[in-house]
Amino acid sequence: MKAYRIATLARHNLLLRRRDPGQLVSYLIMPMVLMPVFKPIYERAIPGGATQIATGLLIMFSVLALSIVGNSTLTERSWHTWDRLRSTPATTPELLLGKALPVYAVLLFQQFTLLFFAAAVIGVHPAGPLWLLAVSVAVWGAVLLAVGTALATVVRSHGELSVLSDLGALLVTTLGGALVPLSLFPAWLRPLAPLSPGYWGLKMLRSALRGDLTATLLPAAVLLAIGLAAALLAGWRLSRGWGRATLL
Repeated sequence: MKAYRIATLARHNLLLRRRDPGQLVSYLIMPMVLMPVFKPIYERAIPGGATQIATGLLIMFSVLALSIVGNSTLTERSWHTWDRLRSTPATTPELLLGKALPVYAVLLFQQFTLLFFAAAVIGVHPAGPLWLLAVSVAVWGAVLLAVGTALATVVRSHGELSVLSDLGALLVTTLGGALVPLSLFPAWLRPLAPLSPGYWGLKMLRSALRGDLTATLLPAAVLLAIGLAAALLAGWRLSRGWGRATLL
């Protein structure tokens, strides 16, 4: 029965994602346009410029996709349907899984599509095993899923979510070195880079592309810890009347 309830919720939320694909299309097309445009500039400016721009734009636009994750949860509040879902036999973890699985599939689709595009168009090919890259994408997607859900439980409107997602994406990706290598940062800014999840996401993806298992595991562990903390916050908020007219 648990599996049936989760599958039913997942099918319903997958239908909602299929009916509103605008954000996903936008976050796929924009990096695909920017990668070949910026590749010559980055290759002339820094060693490994193609990898820098491919992984940097992937991280940037996947963080922007936090709004997709947050909206999938926040709509339950704006539609006043979350308390109705809680009145069903489904538990909070089941409700979260039912909502999370379709959005997680969207995140994975976005990232794997961009990696395939980077390999086919700008020549960024993995030097290591594909499974290591797949694990890195799965970890990064899980962290975005947890953080986006937690973010949706602390904002009061879709407008607030949009502002925090956009500003957060800019801060996380810039501080993490997605657009400008850390070696070009001002000296006072470099020590702050590890505070950004984007820093660890980039480090993990680039290590996976090189096939360096050891260098992939540490950032993956840091990211999983961040994701776990965000998931616990989301579960706590969603189990304490989050869907009511006012926030706690």
